[in-house]
Amino acid sequence: MKYILIITATLLTNLTFGQTKSEKDTTNSNPNYDKVLAEKLGGDDYGMKSYFLVILKTGTNKTEDKEFINKSFGGHMDNINRLVKEGKLIVAGPLGKNDKTYRGIFILNNIKTMEKAKELLQTDPAIKIGLLDYEIFSWYGSAALPEYLPATEKIWRKQF
Repeated sequence: MKYILIITATLLTNLTFGQTKSEKDTTNSNPNYDKVLAEKLGGDDYGMKSYFLVILKTGTNKTEDKEFINKSFGGHMDNINRLVKEGKLIVAGPLGKNDKTYRGIFILNNIKTMEKAKELLQTDPAIKIGLLDYEIFSWYGSAALPEYLPATEKIWRKQF
């Protein structure tokens, strides 16, 4: 009888405490989880991934040559469009006037290192010639962020 009690106690202990956290804790699992989509977007277990957040700011080039400025910012817009098509840029846009000379933001996607991100930024003519400068940060955000891009082609009436 003594042995039956010991065996029963051992079995109950193993059944109660022998489960892994994921087996016991089902309250935090997502019934809508789509493994294929998560893998396609590069999401981790939390649906997040690393990006680079770039804050564009006024550069050191103080030229007042309007033709040069217009041509450079035309190249800036062309570069933005190219990077979006390549899947390397998922957010870009200007900021309102502010006292920090911040002009806009980029969120870079699928870039592995800070060095590669900086190299990529040098493909922008406005940055390369100093009309714009930047601050860059690693940023951890939703892996689903790129999913808004297809809708953008359906909502604009005028292109920059």
